[in-house]
Amino acid sequence: MVRKLIDSLRRITGDEAIDDGLIKHITDRLGHDRRYAIDATRIRHELSWRPEVDFESGIEQTIRWYLERSDWVDRVISGEYQRFYDQNYSGR
Repeated sequence: MVRKLIDSLRRITGDEAIDDGLIKHITDRLGHDRRYAIDATRIRHELSWRPEVDFESGIEQTIRWYLERSDWVDRVISGEYQRFYDQNYSGR
């Protein structure tokens, strides 16, 4: 999945520096599952739910959303959102 994300990012941005070299392997947590999977059978049968977009399209839409909102991303990275949160929601 990480490689799909990297490939999509490189394709969308045209930035050849976005490659597998960005992947950093870490020591896993004890007891951490190696794989997660979702069985959507029940939600399909009981609620007639179907995804509106496939995985690849959803990843691309998500990447474009973040790229189009770089000012918002910068505020999150800088911690500015935390000051706003503290001012407006602390003590509640």
